[in-house]
Amino acid sequence: MELRDRINAALKTAMKEKQQARLSTLRLINAAIKDRDIAARTSDDGPDGVTEAEVRQILGRMIKQRQESARAYEEGGRLELAEAERAEIGTIEEFLPRQLSEEETETAIDRAISETGASSIRDMGKVMGVLKERYTGQLDFGLVGPKVKARLS
Repeated sequence: MELRDRINAALKTAMKEKQQARLSTLRLINAAIKDRDIAARTSDDGPDGVTEAEVRQILGRMIKQRQESARAYEEGGRLELAEAERAEIGTIEEFLPRQLSEEETETAIDRAISETGASSIRDMGKVMGVLKERYTGQLDFGLVGPKVKARLS
């Protein structure tokens, strides 16, 4: 089932079961996707809308935003708001593929380096491009970047 269809099905279920917090998060996800659809239609890219990879990027960005918010709330002593952010993260993560383990991450990096023929730090962009194309939503690129850099140095 396509990611959008899964999100819409979850939205309908949340409405029927009167899960207000979950419903709110699912509506935010839909709104973010529709915003990106509108932006894609108004640009010269064509009327195709948002791809699955772009939806995963949107979800990944939403998780990162909520992690930062939860951290800020904790530092400010607002634990109930931090907990609400974490609940939203849990809902969003349901629609992302499983995160790769440390070993799988290392294997993915090695494979991307060998496929691109990267030999120096100047090739880091190529390697990161391959990883982002294949593993969006499965890797934390903030952690992967330094690993790739270390391998190419």
